[in-house]
Amino acid sequence: MNRYETLIRRLRRGEQIVIDGATGTEVDRRGVPQLENAWNGGGALSHPEIVRGIHEDYIARGAEIVISNTFATHRHALRDAGVADRFEDYNRRGVELAREARERSGRADVLVAGGMSCWSWTGRPPPLGELASDAREQAAVMAGAGADLLMLEMMVDIDRMLVLLEAGQAAGLPVWVGFSCRPDDSGSVRLFNGEALIDALAALDGRDVSLVNIMHTEVEHVDACLDVLDGRWPGLVGVYAHTGRDEGERWIFDDTISPEDYAAAARRWLDRGVAAVGGCCGIRVEHIQAVKAVA
Repeated sequence: MNRYETLIRRLRRGEQIVIDGATGTEVDRRGVPQLENAWNGGGALSHPEIVRGIHEDYIARGAEIVISNTFATHRHALRDAGVADRFEDYNRRGVELAREARERSGRADVLVAGGMSCWSWTGRPPPLGELASDAREQAAVMAGAGADLLMLEMMVDIDRMLVLLEAGQAAGLPVWVGFSCRPDDSGSVRLFNGEALIDALAALDGRDVSLVNIMHTEVEHVDACLDVLDGRWPGLVGVYAHTGRDEGERWIFDDTISPEDYAAAARRWLDRGVAAVGGCCGIRVEHIQAVKAVA
């Protein structure tokens, strides 16, 4: 039985685990320069020791899944940044650094998730056919580098989410899907592009997805999202919310939730039956340590 099968059996028995916190904003906070139009995706090649150290820090605080720093290394973002020729290097090395952190920690049971998204910092996402081809290649690189599963992050468009899901599954890895959402003025929970969360969940019917994450979502909006999942999603649920705010491509840390308050929110989500809790942008090592203490 491999790591993933062992973990998923534990979760289906009702055990609960801690995922890591933010990697992208933590890379930025620790001084790694950004790639213009590809956010904080450059660290795997420019400052590998810092990226590896972030993964190690989360593992040391109890994270059982670490996500590669590859949110911003899909091909169209790297093309916009002028470094598309390093596409394979960024994605392979991103996964390898997380694996190296696991090996150095001595925690062989920790899973490495390849983070995949399709966000565009220029507002020019590729056509679906091009996205599908690029995503298949990205998923294959991550699988070849030793990822245990793939984590779709910041899914805000149903059609693009399905393209990435199919690409990830074609690589032979299990895929977890992460939606970013918020209630509208009427209280209906919607993806950031306006599509209803309930419709996104319906699109996953019969597609062999074991777990849905509510991620990169404001802490105060998570419970409303979980209310939708309670009535519609039969599988496992995870949460990794964010804290702070962004200005352009910079994450601002001057208005973030305290580790203690985040842990209290995490405990509330776990009490609702959430299987896995971690953190997204702005959630630091201290937050994950506090979450582990209450999990």
